[in-house]
Amino acid sequence: MSVILATAEQGLLLAADEFHTPTLNDFFPEAVLFQGSEFFQMNRLMIMRIVISVLVAGLFALGMRRAKLVPRGLQNVVESMLDFVRINIAEEILGKENGRKFFAIIASIFFATLFLNLSSVIPFLNISSNARIGMPIVMAATAYITYMWVGIAKYGFFGFIKSSIVLPGVPLAIQPLLIPIEFISTFVLRPFTLTVRLMANMLAGHIMLVLFFAATQYFLLSGTWHVIFTPFSLIAGIGFTLFELMIIVLQAYIFALLTAVYIDLSLHADSH
Repeated sequence: MSVILATAEQGLLLAADEFHTPTLNDFFPEAVLFQGSEFFQMNRLMIMRIVISVLVAGLFALGMRRAKLVPRGLQNVVESMLDFVRINIAEEILGKENGRKFFAIIASIFFATLFLNLSSVIPFLNISSNARIGMPIVMAATAYITYMWVGIAKYGFFGFIKSSIVLPGVPLAIQPLLIPIEFISTFVLRPFTLTVRLMANMLAGHIMLVLFFAATQYFLLSGTWHVIFTPFSLIAGIGFTLFELMIIVLQAYIFALLTAVYIDLSLHADSH
């Protein structure tokens, strides 16, 4: 009996007599950008991204449609969510003035990451669109453009580059060694790590959930003594689902927090 151990998006198939090794395109389908209509392909994940984005925007619009001085009901929920990001991320890192100035972009990244991640534990969706490389790249690019724009607006293009890669107080003889390291760290690794951290965590979580619940189905329907393992794999799957909920919130928090940190570093590039 063949058992599907992964969704069609990930191409992981374990059968009694066959194992299909996943290809790069199974994990990074968005990497194939210039083959006909692949660039604008409207697949299931793209539909999920659009629908979830519309629903989240609608939630906040509805909650703040008739805002009152003393919030109640949905307005109270929405304001509490926004205050969490404003107080614990934006103002905590950037201070009150800059925190309010960049609150919109930080909150957008936080809630986009959070709600897109939640689809990984919603029945019949069962995968986060952030488990594919496309959406994490978009959000990392947004963060990258923001902190680059902030630094360039304050110091000028060459002034920002110089302030970011030349460490003050370091002997001149050591600067040729440190400048390339600082350049790669600031302008290459930041967006790369933002992208890969989010994608890898959500992809790993999805694969683990698929394995646990597919194993449960296999044990239950095997018709052999393996059925005794069904409760264990089911309990493990439920436990990992709760763990995945924590990871969902944590990844959104980390992504938004690092965005705020990078903006702050750009604002104070001359004093790093």
